[in-house]
Amino acid sequence: MEAASAAVVLVEVELVAVGSMQAIGKLENILFLDIETVAQKKSYDELDDQWKVLWDKKAQFIARTGESPEDIYDKAAIYAEFGKVICISVAFVTAKGDEYQLRVKSFYGDDELLILNEFCELLNNNFNRHYHYLCAHNGKEFDFPYLGRRLLANRIELPKLLQMAGKKPWEVKHLDTMQLWKFGDYKSYTSLELLAAVFDIPTPKDDLDGSKIYNAYYKEHDLERIRRYCQKDVITLANLYLRINNREEILDEQVLLVD
Repeated sequence: MEAASAAVVLVEVELVAVGSMQAIGKLENILFLDIETVAQKKSYDELDDQWKVLWDKKAQFIARTGESPEDIYDKAAIYAEFGKVICISVAFVTAKGDEYQLRVKSFYGDDELLILNEFCELLNNNFNRHYHYLCAHNGKEFDFPYLGRRLLANRIELPKLLQMAGKKPWEVKHLDTMQLWKFGDYKSYTSLELLAAVFDIPTPKDDLDGSKIYNAYYKEHDLERIRRYCQKDVITLANLYLRINNREEILDEQVLLVD
């Protein structure tokens, strides 16, 4: 590349970066999200022959010694090919002068197609401009690709914020609080729960965690409990992002749950 051309590219990159920082500085431009997923079927026995073979092949790479494909079928939830979305909780900041409010909404239920369509409607109508961002904890490894894959599997057109093909890294408007915490260190996973404790972010007491979602859904079918858990996490996520950026967290009285 000629020196002049290289200089032009560098200037363009710098301008994009500056514009991005200004956009991120406005909390109203960020949609915080968290998702809950389960295996597509209640048990391994409910899979048809084709999907049993496919899961058997997958299980070869993730099973521990002595574990059968049946034993670890609940882990299908974390793989978009074998799982489905049962809840998406989102949060976004609205501001009036110096006063902030965190509005929280959930899309949840048994019908994944309906959940994804309603989520996409929100993105397409309200978060479709170049200055909008999605933010999740471990979102680049889980939430964003999982949503994109399930949208494609359900034949739903990807919203702009989930379209990544052909984009340069700085054009992908995805924020990840775990990546922000890592500072380039790729050696370990840090949970949202742990970082909430590190930053002394108060979180509601809850006996549900990610490992219990399968039972809460397939054995108890307690969707309201799952919704509350997902909303708790997205509120914690928003506050973690604020603290990482040296801002005060949103107080309970500033949180509004939207139907």
